[in-house]
Amino acid sequence: MAMTAEAALTVPLGVLLRREVTSERMERPDVLCGEAARSRKGEDFTLLLAEAAQRVAGDPSTSFSVFALFDGHNGSGAAIYAKNNLLNNVLRATPSGLSRDEWLAVLPRSLVAAFVKTDKELQAVAETSGTTVTFVIIDEWVVTVASVGDSRCILESADGSLYHLSADHRFDSNQDEVKRVTACGSKVGQLNVVGGPEVGPLRCWPGGLCLSRSIGDIDVGEWIIPVPHVKQVKLSNAGGRIIIASDGVWDDLTFKMALECSRGYPSDIAANRIVNEAIQPRGLRDDTTCIVVDILPPEKRVPSPPTKWQGKIVLNNMFRRKHPNASFKIDREYAEPDVVEELFEDGSAMLSRRLTTGYALQHMFEPSSCAVCQLRLAPGQGISIHANPLQHEKMQGWQGPFLCRSCHQKKEAMEGKRRPIDSSTSDSSSHVRRRA
Repeated sequence: MAMTAEAALTVPLGVLLRREVTSERMERPDVLCGEAARSRKGEDFTLLLAEAAQRVAGDPSTSFSVFALFDGHNGSGAAIYAKNNLLNNVLRATPSGLSRDEWLAVLPRSLVAAFVKTDKELQAVAETSGTTVTFVIIDEWVVTVASVGDSRCILESADGSLYHLSADHRFDSNQDEVKRVTACGSKVGQLNVVGGPEVGPLRCWPGGLCLSRSIGDIDVGEWIIPVPHVKQVKLSNAGGRIIIASDGVWDDLTFKMALECSRGYPSDIAANRIVNEAIQPRGLRDDTTCIVVDILPPEKRVPSPPTKWQGKIVLNNMFRRKHPNASFKIDREYAEPDVVEELFEDGSAMLSRRLTTGYALQHMFEPSSCAVCQLRLAPGQGISIHANPLQHEKMQGWQGPFLCRSCHQKKEAMEGKRRPIDSSTSDSSSHVRRRA
């Protein structure tokens, strides 16, 4: 007698035992958030939305959360603008009518398009301030983080392991970004005091910004790009704690210190403890902001201290990786307790790579619209994002994605192919107009 596909699907004994032990059911988690801030310049802004939007309009079971931190510099205009517009740009860049699996798969591309579009809109209003952005989307047990700048996002899983969910785009911490920016025609170095030694962190010149990626900063140079590092992970139903904080925290606390001073406390108290711990050694020197988000099994209101490792922090950058053809649904059915699974990560600065989804997802996007700003393109009007469109067509069957003319010009500028007017002024003794 032939077995059905369902009957033929076997479950490992170890998974069955773990289900019994943990009573494992991947229900929607409780998402609890706390925030604390101490202001010195008034340039830090946050966005806390436990129910930001719904993947399927009118269906509350498809709601997702958004938590974001915007650390402005040289004024607050860019931070306020990004806070008010970035989420809407993410939603506009995401096709409608997708399943949850598809929605999660296209979300990294939508975030890249939204960051670039928001930056482009700031150029149009001639806003010269800039901002870091750490933008976190939580859909059930899947966490997606997009980041530019030096505000950081970390995750502590239920077993006490520590995971980096964001990148550090300070020149001092990222030699790859130093090489990229200098290849585009800028100069990276310390402040050159006339008649004295070079001092302070590495900065790009002109402008004196110590970050390689941000939203805004249009007068520094277009090689300071808004293309975010994006990481997507899936937690087990044991949950975890996410900490998002500005450099006012991380300049004085290590990740381990932040976790240890807040462990076992509710999210609001935990955020306050982290901020107070950060400003204690040297006082309030910068805007200092922290968001703590707990992703918990239903009805578990406070995270328990980790027991598997007796509270020891394990720096874990080696995620269990998801096979590209696997389904979120299958993963959920056999999820293991206390396992954080990496679904996606990309920090490339190249839009041709970041906006190309591959054949499986290609049909979900409108082929006759700009991949960044969603402008409808007339036949033959779009410009391929690829340097060699004909070669890409041979491999993928089409020359897209396509950009409108203004988005293509922005792409060329970000890659150093179109130099801004003031790019010849690269003396590192120039006045420092901002610090980030």
